[in-house]
Amino acid sequence: MNEVLKEISRIGIVPVIAIDDPKKAVPLARALCAGGLPTAEVTFRTAAAEESIRAIAKEVPEMLVGAGTVLTKDQLDRALDAGSKFIVSPGFNPKMVEYGLSKGALMLPGTATGGEMEQAMMMGLDVVKFFPAEQNGGVAKLKALAGPYKTLKWMPTGGVNTKNLMDYLSFDQIVACGGTWMVKKDLIEGEKWDEITAICRDAVRTMLGFRLLHVGINHGSSQEAEASAKAFCAIFGFEYKPGNSSVFAGTEIECMRSQARGKNGHIAIGTNSVERAMYHLGRQGVKFIPETVTYDAKGQANFAYLDVEIGGFAVHLKKV
Repeated sequence: MNEVLKEISRIGIVPVIAIDDPKKAVPLARALCAGGLPTAEVTFRTAAAEESIRAIAKEVPEMLVGAGTVLTKDQLDRALDAGSKFIVSPGFNPKMVEYGLSKGALMLPGTATGGEMEQAMMMGLDVVKFFPAEQNGGVAKLKALAGPYKTLKWMPTGGVNTKNLMDYLSFDQIVACGGTWMVKKDLIEGEKWDEITAICRDAVRTMLGFRLLHVGINHGSSQEAEASAKAFCAIFGFEYKPGNSSVFAGTEIECMRSQARGKNGHIAIGTNSVERAMYHLGRQGVKFIPETVTYDAKGQANFAYLDVEIGGFAVHLKKV
């Protein structure tokens, strides 16, 4: 997959922006980055698009900025010249896709039917926009299309919001979701940057879905681990589940048969995507222990230890 697409996939959500005043582009981009979404599709629905893209590309280099609603060759040329890293269109125009590819552009044309998707695949595209997503059958339609189009991936946009975000992102043929809910026009016009940042953070929290899975407690021997697990089971009615390296009391308490990672043990945190969690936590300065990262059959990270102990406990992420 293209490196820009990989970055979009790790970020997971692409804010779609229609901006009227280019002077607001930079503070808006910084608000999005602060909220954990360092990417944006700036649409050519307004005359300020080109200047806004240029300002963001220059002043906020950490922002992966692209152009949306690109309908003409002139708009595409201007978008690329301004610094766009990807080009998005609402519909599928083979001539526009061909022209963009001839310019070396990353093209994400809008598609709604199997016929359009097949044409895009024939042109060498492996990711397309699905628009308008909700009005065209939503994730259920994409799952139905996934049978014949196993190698194609989608970026749904249109009707996506915090409530249905994970309906889409839990399907592994979806690269990311585009949306406007965190960058509504009134918020931009009112320069409510803190509010935009807060909405973005809420979207990222929803996407990552962190939750406590269990606490692992280190012991000096199998006998000690078994005794602790049995005590938890006796008091709280948990199910006793012996294993090779540990004994579980229900699903909440793991009693390690020996000294494992962490001074006292470990804490397991579940997430919807270890891959995206590592990216977003990494932006906060969190580091991971490379040799602990494991991957699924599709090459996506599904387990990783943070390179930190909290209260004497190691911490690991696990995909759930």
